[in-house]
Amino acid sequence: MCIFVVVKLLGLADIGSNLRDLWIWANLSWGFISCVICGVQWYLLTLIKVTPRICRVTEEDRRCLNINTDCEEDTAETEEDKQEEEVNKASVMRLLAYSKPDLPYLLAAFLFLTLSSTGRIFLPYFTGQVIDGIAIEKSQTKFINALITMSLITLASAIFAGLRGSIFTYIMARLNLRIRDDLFSSITQQEIGFFDNIRTGDLVSRLTSDTSTMSDALALNINVFLRSLITSIGVIVFMFKLSWKMSLVTFAGLPIIIIVSKYYGTYYETLSEKVQDSLAKANVIAEEALSTMRTVRSFANEGGEKSRYYKALTITYRLGVKLALIYGGYVISNEVFELILTIATFYYGGHLVITDQLTAGNLVSFILYQIQLGECLDAIGDVYTGLMQSLGASHKVFEYIDRKPVIFNNYKGYEPDRLHGRIEFQNVNFSYPTRLDTTVLKNINISIEPGEIVALVGPSGGGKSSLVNLLQHFYETQSGQILLDGVKIQNYSHSYLHRKISMVGQEPVLYARTISENISYGLEEEFSQADILNAAKLANAHDFITKMTKSYETETGEKGLQISGGQKQRIAIARALIRNPVVLILDEATSALDSESEHVVQQAIYSNVKGRTVLIIAHRLSTVESADRIIVINQGQVAEEGRHEELLARGGMYANLVKRQLNTLDMGSSKSQTDITASVFF
Repeated sequence: MCIFVVVKLLGLADIGSNLRDLWIWANLSWGFISCVICGVQWYLLTLIKVTPRICRVTEEDRRCLNINTDCEEDTAETEEDKQEEEVNKASVMRLLAYSKPDLPYLLAAFLFLTLSSTGRIFLPYFTGQVIDGIAIEKSQTKFINALITMSLITLASAIFAGLRGSIFTYIMARLNLRIRDDLFSSITQQEIGFFDNIRTGDLVSRLTSDTSTMSDALALNINVFLRSLITSIGVIVFMFKLSWKMSLVTFAGLPIIIIVSKYYGTYYETLSEKVQDSLAKANVIAEEALSTMRTVRSFANEGGEKSRYYKALTITYRLGVKLALIYGGYVISNEVFELILTIATFYYGGHLVITDQLTAGNLVSFILYQIQLGECLDAIGDVYTGLMQSLGASHKVFEYIDRKPVIFNNYKGYEPDRLHGRIEFQNVNFSYPTRLDTTVLKNINISIEPGEIVALVGPSGGGKSSLVNLLQHFYETQSGQILLDGVKIQNYSHSYLHRKISMVGQEPVLYARTISENISYGLEEEFSQADILNAAKLANAHDFITKMTKSYETETGEKGLQISGGQKQRIAIARALIRNPVVLILDEATSALDSESEHVVQQAIYSNVKGRTVLIIAHRLSTVESADRIIVINQGQVAEEGRHEELLARGGMYANLVKRQLNTLDMGSSKSQTDITASVFF
């Protein structure tokens, strides 16, 4: 109907009607107003929700009930769509807010963008002047002057465009830096339970591809949008100046482009988010396989991992195909529409030239402007698509950035000058966040005096490592409290607590850095090289380190794979001792080593436990029997506690486990008692 109104106006103008006649404009206005009223009425009808009233529930009413259920579901979907729209608006505003520090650069880029776009606007006009000078007026002076002007404008526009592009690229890099920094900072502050539930590959994907999509799409699309908008405004002004009639022909079909772009952009956003999610899942599989390549190789499961990764990529591929088909349909519809518009423009423009209502040069200029306007509108459509893609990537990124860590913010900042190392577990009950229905620790009450060496023993899965995790404040208890020198561990500052409590695990993690950097990990600015050397000597690590080619500057490789297990353990001990901890935790620190390496590591440990509270989790009798006290943990509870001889004399769970293991070793080999005591405890 709108197009019909435009055609009617052009027809009346073409046959020479008096366009100042009030009746003509009243007729045209009524046609336009009726079109608007019809559209509004149709929109209001779509908002009406019809819910059938059910008076009695019978078998005959089941169909109506189903209809009612469907209506309720539709209502829920509508509310969900509204919420999603609000989230999208908030995400757009937040993305723009991230560019606030770059405002001076944006203003400079906008200035160069305006100058560049303004220059491009004049080029079609002077092209028409060249044609008029050659074909119509046959004036060499006119077309040469027009060519010189075009050349100068083009040169200036190119310089301004280069400056604009450079500044926007710089802004894009700064924006990417801020988003990645905020995301990584938020992730590193999350509690350990968060990482128990989220795969590393998913986080890496958000940190790399999603953040790049966000920053690149935003900066690039702002550039394209502003450039296209300024150019479009100038082009429209020149088009109406050249011929208002042909301009109406051009803009009659503009609503169709807007409607198609709107619905396409919404659907494209949904598909883009699905593509990002599927790609994140594929990255999780790849990261898992690559980080455990030795295990994959040892079980000859390269084909299995390849198959898993290929299946994940297949899902991404299918979504990509769907995205390509949708995009293809959008391009085809736009191209067809542009073809129709071009034919209409040439037909009507030729008619105006033949009837001396327009010059040939102006017709050429108008057509060039029309092409330029089409390019700008396409670019604006692509901007919408790019922003939707950026929004799809930003949802999860902002979700991680906004996530409040459960534990990290609970620290109160208490840092006493002296810490003695008294540990108390008072009525502690605990379940892991990923398994809240399973109680791991049940009403635990343990007191450990300063300087006491306590061994935690018991069957695997009994809760020993959970006690250590709680002591390091990796998790929060469901009930009860943990005290260090009579103060809740939540009251200490994060850095202070983890300097005073150090742990050496069964499989300590070394980073792909030098030995020196691994020993001083987290304390690089506070400790000197002399402190590093002293810690290495205390850990019996100095001798083997100095024999290496680069000594303390030797690279350990990813996860310390370039050095042996015993060497790795001693570096881990040095890393713990350099902090001069009050509480030292040894979680299976020697169970994976051979007898010789174990002896060296144990020497390093027990020569440095004096004056420290030591908590040992061990399965080796030689480690456990020398402890001041042994606590047996079974099924999340304290089964018994006492010294080695006392527990053996009681004949309880500890004695039975020792006897069972020793009997097994006696039947399986003729090892000496010395070998037996160095073997696995249970």
